[in-house]
Amino acid sequence: MSTTPRPGSLPVVISAWAVAVLVLGQFAMVAVVPVLIVLIGTFRNRGLRPLRWWAAALGAAYATPLAPWAIGPDRAPSLSKDMHPILTGIVVATALAMAVAYHLLRRSSRLDSLPA
Repeated sequence: MSTTPRPGSLPVVISAWAVAVLVLGQFAMVAVVPVLIVLIGTFRNRGLRPLRWWAAALGAAYATPLAPWAIGPDRAPSLSKDMHPILTGIVVATALAMAVAYHLLRRSSRLDSLPA
């Protein structure tokens, strides 16, 4: 087994880190793009199958504040201003957990491929 990253996995991990940075930096609406990259990349790449639960959790955590903001009649001018701080923390924590889980998965697969 090769120790090189699997095709399509680099955009997934970069996007997971980007979600946390964008949401913390008050660019929560822009974070929809990296969230979609994480979801699509994780569900299309067989090597990232163990991360599907983390990707789904990230998508659900991000959709929780996005849906009421998008369909609500009285909404703030930006998603970042409308997000409750607890929801911000949940989205950031889930994005960081996804990124760390990716690194742990990659490390364990690299250790499994070493000769005994």
